[in-house]
Amino acid sequence: MNADGDINMPTAVYLARHGETEWALSGRHTGRTDIPLTIRGEADALKLGERLKGITFAHVLTSPLQRAKRTTEIAGYSGQLRDEPGLLEWHYGSYEGLKSVEIRQKAPGWHLFRDGCPGGESPDQVAARVDELLGRVNSLDGNVILFAHGHILRVVASRFLGSPVAMGEKLFLGTASVSILGFEHPPHDPVIRLWNDRHHVE
Repeated sequence: MNADGDINMPTAVYLARHGETEWALSGRHTGRTDIPLTIRGEADALKLGERLKGITFAHVLTSPLQRAKRTTEIAGYSGQLRDEPGLLEWHYGSYEGLKSVEIRQKAPGWHLFRDGCPGGESPDQVAARVDELLGRVNSLDGNVILFAHGHILRVVASRFLGSPVAMGEKLFLGTASVSILGFEHPPHDPVIRLWNDRHHVE
């Protein structure tokens, strides 16, 4: 609750996926492996910053992994960023570094959002982590932006809407994209206002 007696809540929650990496480009699952942006990834992060120019963010949260943190810095938020471990990418366990087609050779019919990863996180574990994160985010006021990774941001959107993790499978998210979550009737009725906007890099 703020000084005026109103309940704190975000005006909007922006989701920004990090720029391109070599593994993202090749389709390899990149969980906790801390790899850098490509040259194009850094250029796209700069364009992402231009896309967001003019929007005031009261809170800038980033995954501690360098591909997300570097995107945050290049986009112009180095003075505001705060590491948020809840935004770490899905822990892929023994599937780390593999492509989906390679995983399905071992586990036919495998789907991340339904099955999770052996030695990594299950959908229930990811849901619990994201629900804790959203509990913190939803107590903030003003615009909030989360710089993170493709799969975890898809879970963030799903759980923000009150939907199961499996919904994230239907929410494609490209690198250096911008999405916006908000409320139709604050503080009720969470909605997706914008999804996977990449016009600034395409």
